[in-house]
Amino acid sequence: MAARGEAGRPGPNGNIDLYSTPDGARAVGNPVRRVILAALRERECTFEEIVALAGRAKSTVSVHLQDLAVAGVIGSRADPADARRKIFFLTGDLVGTVSTEDRIADALSAYAGAYQAGSGNPFAFYNLIFRTVRVALMQEGILIDPLLTRAGKWIGEELYPAVADPETGRFCANIALFWEEHRLGRIEVAGTEPLALLVYDCFECADLPVTGRPACAFDSGILRELFSRHYGRPTAAIETRCYSMGFDHCRFEVVPEDDGGERGERRPDPGQETI
Repeated sequence: MAARGEAGRPGPNGNIDLYSTPDGARAVGNPVRRVILAALRERECTFEEIVALAGRAKSTVSVHLQDLAVAGVIGSRADPADARRKIFFLTGDLVGTVSTEDRIADALSAYAGAYQAGSGNPFAFYNLIFRTVRVALMQEGILIDPLLTRAGKWIGEELYPAVADPETGRFCANIALFWEEHRLGRIEVAGTEPLALLVYDCFECADLPVTGRPACAFDSGILRELFSRHYGRPTAAIETRCYSMGFDHCRFEVVPEDDGGERGERRPDPGQETI
């Protein structure tokens, strides 16, 4: 089973991760549980592997796994190689993180002030809406990059028939034309080994505050799905440069994903609980 959300270690202990489940969103703030779920985003794990990664006693890890299972965040199945063992996996996706350390102080008025009313350019107004919502969330320390990536993948799936071409060069040219026609930015191919795309005037991040981190999760999701369909195998679009990192463009490397890829009872008031 493919991992869910972006793989990697969880952020600082004060953070809260938000996971989708079949019964709604769950907030996970316990540091040990966040470590367990970060591991399961990379791949499925046995109980023994989770104990080693969590660095806690078996009894402690067992309680955490039971609570996560009841909350609907994880599931388990018997190990086909040894029926006495269980293999644990995520049932949903990481959709966002709440982090007090990642709050920004940019004034929303600066974004509204940059818009020229009456310009007759609807794309500029749509960009204003997108960026204002994004910055408003960032002001509160709410990062929704995983959710944006997933939404981008949905868009990429619908977009693919309009830009498809079996030849990679023409396929990239079709994507660049679509981006230009819809005022999403200007795309250039910067290299082929690996395939590297530069995006200038990126609609997603050109006016976002500089945070030192990539910000184009939505674009990344679109490109990931487009090239996965093009190559017929899971493919990642890894952002290595971004306006929010201080560059004058965004850069994506298109590479095959690792085998891990990306990746109960309902409790009352799921939006109010942190597990």
